[in-house]
Amino acid sequence: MKKILLQLLFLVISLRAFAQETVVKYLSGTDKDHTVQWGFYCTAGRNSGKWTKIAVPSNWELQGFGIYNYGHDKVKGNEQGLYKHQFAAGSWQGKKVYIVFEGSMTDTKVLINGKQAGPVHQGSFYRFKYDITGLIKPNAQNLLEVTVDKTSANSSVNDAERRNSDFWVFGGIYRPVYLEIVPETFIDRLAINAKADGSFAADIYTRNLKGNETIEAQVQKLSGEKVGKPFSVKVDTSREYQQLKADFKSPLLWSAEFPNLYQVVISIKGRRGVIHQVKQKFGFRTVELRTNDGLYVNGAKIIMNGCNRHSFWPESGRTLSHGVHLMDVKLMKEMNMNAVRMSHYPPDADFLDVCDSLGVYVLDELTGWQAKYDTVVGRKLVKELVVRDVNHPSILFWDNGNEGGFNRGLDNDYAIYDPQKRTVLHPWEKFNGTDTKHYPDYNYMVKAAATGQEVFFPTEFMHGLYDGGAGAALDDFWAQMMKHPHGGGGFIWALLDEAVIRTDKNGIYDSDGNHAPDGIVGPHREKEGSFYAIKEIWSPVYIDPQPLSAGFNGEIPVENRYAFTNLSQCTFKWKLVDFPSAQNKTTGAIVKARGVPVVPNLKPGEKGIFKLNLPATWRKNGALYITAYGPDKKEIFTWSWAIQSPTAPANHIALSSPKTAIKANEEGSAISVKCDGISYYFDKTTGYIQKVVKPTGTISLSGGPVLAGVNTTLKQFTYKAIKEQYVVEADYEGAGSLHIKWTFSPGHPVKLEYQYQQPGDVDFTGITFNYPEEKITGMKWLGRGPYRVWKNRLKGQQFGVWHKAYNNSITGETWGYPEFKGYYAEVNWVTIENKEAPFTVYTTDKNTYLQMLHPAREQDALKNNNVEPAFPEGSIGFLNAISPIGTKFQSADVMGPQSQKNHANGEPVKGTLLFDFAH
Repeated sequence: MKKILLQLLFLVISLRAFAQETVVKYLSGTDKDHTVQWGFYCTAGRNSGKWTKIAVPSNWELQGFGIYNYGHDKVKGNEQGLYKHQFAAGSWQGKKVYIVFEGSMTDTKVLINGKQAGPVHQGSFYRFKYDITGLIKPNAQNLLEVTVDKTSANSSVNDAERRNSDFWVFGGIYRPVYLEIVPETFIDRLAINAKADGSFAADIYTRNLKGNETIEAQVQKLSGEKVGKPFSVKVDTSREYQQLKADFKSPLLWSAEFPNLYQVVISIKGRRGVIHQVKQKFGFRTVELRTNDGLYVNGAKIIMNGCNRHSFWPESGRTLSHGVHLMDVKLMKEMNMNAVRMSHYPPDADFLDVCDSLGVYVLDELTGWQAKYDTVVGRKLVKELVVRDVNHPSILFWDNGNEGGFNRGLDNDYAIYDPQKRTVLHPWEKFNGTDTKHYPDYNYMVKAAATGQEVFFPTEFMHGLYDGGAGAALDDFWAQMMKHPHGGGGFIWALLDEAVIRTDKNGIYDSDGNHAPDGIVGPHREKEGSFYAIKEIWSPVYIDPQPLSAGFNGEIPVENRYAFTNLSQCTFKWKLVDFPSAQNKTTGAIVKARGVPVVPNLKPGEKGIFKLNLPATWRKNGALYITAYGPDKKEIFTWSWAIQSPTAPANHIALSSPKTAIKANEEGSAISVKCDGISYYFDKTTGYIQKVVKPTGTISLSGGPVLAGVNTTLKQFTYKAIKEQYVVEADYEGAGSLHIKWTFSPGHPVKLEYQYQQPGDVDFTGITFNYPEEKITGMKWLGRGPYRVWKNRLKGQQFGVWHKAYNNSITGETWGYPEFKGYYAEVNWVTIENKEAPFTVYTTDKNTYLQMLHPAREQDALKNNNVEPAFPEGSIGFLNAISPIGTKFQSADVMGPQSQKNHANGEPVKGTLLFDFAH
C-alpha cells in the first residue's frame, strides 16, 4: 500500500512538473530605474568611436552618446549603436527559446553567437521577437550582439517616425529585452472578446500541436477564486486558431468608473496533463459607436474627458517605469479625466495595464505623424501593435496614424487580429462615423452641435503652449460639447511638457523652442494652473458656482455627469471657514463648522439640488467649502464661495504710534502729506503718487493710479485739509476719464476712491501703479489661488489666504510653480512683500483682480502672440476686467464667449482701495 502511495505521489509530482508556464529571463533591466550594463559602441556624435558601457534599457542620447534630434528631423546620416552582452543559457532541452525586444529605435539587427536571429526589425515602438532555439549554446555562455540604426533604411519609417514627427527622436534599446522559454507545444498568443452580456470568446493561437490535445480555460477573479466552471475544446489542427466560448451570468463589468477585471487561465492539456499554461487579464465590456448618436460602453453613453500623452521622462527619454506610468494615470484621474490618447505611438504595455486597473479609456495609435508607413512594413507593425494590445479592455479604438499619416490600405488589417472589431480612427478627419477634427474653434463646436452627424470627439484640441490653451477656454468648449447630440468628448494637447535634460548642455531643460512646452503638467509632472481648471470643469459631479446671493438658502444646483455612478455612491462634506488677517503670519483657513449635505438620488445625466443644512450663523463666516468624493473615496473637487463682501480693515489694524495731526508741505513740483508718522509724496504735474516714506525707510510705490491701458492727461489736481482729514484729488481726461481721491485720516489706512469711464472693447480695465520688480520678494493675499488666472480660465482656484515667494517662472520653460506674475481673481487684500517694507492693500469691492507685474516673455514665443495676453504697463494693478489667453494655433477671440475682449460701455465704474503702510 505504501509503495502504491509513493507511486501516486511521484505521478502527481511528475504531472505538476510537466505543467509549464512561460519562463521569462531578463537580459536587460526592467525599466529606467533598474538597468543592466551592456557593452556599447556609438558610431557618431558624443563619446563615439570607442567601446564602453551603457545602461539597458535607455536612449543613448540621455546616456551621453550621439546627438539630440527633435522631430521634423532633417539631420542626414545615421548614428549606430552596437551592443554586446553575454548571457548564460540553461539546458532547456525540449524547449523553445525566443528573444523579445519591447522597443528599439529604430532598425534593429540581432545576432546570437555571431548568427543573425532573423530579419532586421524596422519600427521604433513595437514588440518583436525571434526564435533563437537553434542558435543558443545550452548550459553555456552565449553572446548577444545588437546593431541599432537610429535612422531607418526604410524611408517610410523615417517619414512616419522622424522627419515629420512632433516629438523628440531618440536612439537605442529603450524598452526591456528578455528571453521567453516555452515547451515545444505552446500557446503563442490569445485574443479575447468578453462582452457586457457575459459572453466570452477567446481565439487561442498555438504552436506545434499534435492533434490529441485539449484547450481548457478557467475564468478567475484576480484573487484566483474560480468564476464558473472550466470549459474546453478539442484541438482541430486544421484551424489557424482554437476558439473557446462560454457564458457568464451577470459578471462585474469593466468601465473607467468601475474597472472590474478578471483573469483567464488557458491550458493545453495532453495525455500526461497540462503541457503549457498562460494567464491573461481581461474585462467584460462592450463598446459601440452608434452613428448619429454617440459612443456607448456597456449600453451607457459616455463622454471621453481626455488628453494626449507622450511616453517621456526628462532624464531618460522614452525609457520609463511603472512608477511613471502610475503617476501619469493618477494625475489624469485626479483631473477627472477618463480617457487618454496614445500619441503618437503605442506606449509601454505596463501603461495599458495601469489604464486597465485604474480605469481609463484608451485610443491606441500606430505611428504616422503626417506621413505614413508603406504597406509592407506597416502591415507588420499593425500586427505587432494589435497582437500585443488586443486584450486590454481600456482600449476603445485603434488609430491608424495621425493627421494625414494614414495608410488607408491598412485600415482593414486591425480586425484580422482583433475579435472585438474595434473601430479604426483617422485622427483629425471624418472617418468611420467619427469626426475627430483637430483644433476646432468655438464656431466649429457650435456648428457641429447644430448640424454634425458623426460622433464628434476631437482627438486634439485646446493646444497648450506655455500657459495658454489646455484649461483656457475649456469651459465654453465643454458647454458646447455637452449640447452636442452626438458628442463623444475630446483630447487636450497635451499631458506634459516634453523638455529633455540635455546631457550635452550642462543639464539644461530643452523643449526645442516652442515645440514641446505644451503640457498641463511640467516635465517632472509639476502641476500648472490648467490642471485645476480642468479638474473643476470635468468634474463628474458638476457644480457651476455662482456668488452666494442675499437670498441663499443652503441649496446648490448639481448635475450628475457620470455614466455609471449614482450620485448617492459619492460622499460629500461641507465646512464653514474664516481666514487669518493680513497681519497674521499664518495662511491656513480656520474651520468653524462642518457638516454633510443631503445628497440627492441622481442617476447619470440627472440634475438636482444639494441641501446643505447650514447653521443659522453661517453668514458670519468667511467662506463655504464643499468637497465631493467619488466611490473610490478620492477627492473629485472642492468648490469654494466667499460669504462676506470685502470690508474696510480698520478694526483689524492697531497703530504702532499715537494719532498725530496731518501735515502737508509743498516742495517744488511735489506735495507731501504726513499722517501717523508716514509721508506720502505726490507729483503735482501728473497727480501720481511718487513714494511713501516711513521712519524706517522709503517704499517705492509710484506712477499711479493710472487708468489701465488708456492714455490720459491731468486735467485738475487739488489738495486740501477738510477738518481732521486731508484730501488729494486728481481728474484725468483723454480716451477715457478718471477721477481719484486720496483721503488721509489719523489712525486709519489711507483711502483711495476712484471712478473711471472708458468706451470700446478692451483687454482690461482698472487702475495700476508702479513698484520696482527687483524689490519684490513675495506676496500674501486673500482671494482665489494659488495659481494665476485668465479671463477664460477662472475655474479651478480656491478662495483662501495664500502666500508665495517671488519667481520669474515661465510656464513650460523654467518650471517654478505656481508662477508669481500674472492676474489673480477675487482678491480682497494683498500684502506686497519687498526689500523695503511690506505694505497691504485692501479693496472694499467684490470681484477685484490683482495684476502682479508682467510675465516674462517666452524665449521662443510665436509671432502671433496667441499665448501672451495683454497686461497694463503698470506693475501692480487693481482691475475690474482682465485679458483672455489663446492656444498655440488660435487667438483668444475665436475660442468662445469668455475669450472675447471686455466691452467697456462707458458707464462709470467705481472702486475703493485702502493702503496700510504701518505694518
